Amino acid sequence: MYPEKLNQIIDLFESLPDAEKRELLISYASAAMKQGPRDGDAFDLEDERKDEECTDTVGVFLQVSPQRACAFRIKLGPQVQTLTKAMTAILCKGLEGLSPEQIMEVPADFVPKIVGADLVRQRSQTVYYILTRMKGIARVWLNRERASAQLSL
Repeated sequence: MYPEKLNQIIDLFESLPDAEKRELLISYASAAMKQGPRDGDAFDLEDERKDEECTDTVGVFLQVSPQRACAFRIKLGPQVQTLTKAMTAILCKGLEGLSPEQIMEVPADFVPKIVGADLVRQRSQTVYYILTRMKGIARVWLNRERASAQLSL
């Protein structure tokens, strides 16, 4: 039901008691800055903005290989919340290598399995924010690909 890499992360979180889930989320949050763009990276699409539901600017950068494998880089402003940072690292790892179509098909129902139902209720927009942005940039890429294909007909 979920992509393999994401499923492995979900399984790990589901096996942990709540206190250890929170510790692992903090660990993922501290690794989020490693998901940022690197010097020399070239992207097929870049979307950097501050949305109402986020505390700071977030940049979502998409690379799509000739084999249609996606790689995301995420740039987070300094005020981005810990949970958003954690979901950034989790999603960058969990969605790596998927096609844009596969990314669009990933259901969001895995989020409570990772962060727990209590945090989902308290921070409902935050926990889904990065996934929504990643799907959005994948959708734009697909729309551009379709438009390009129609022009070449």
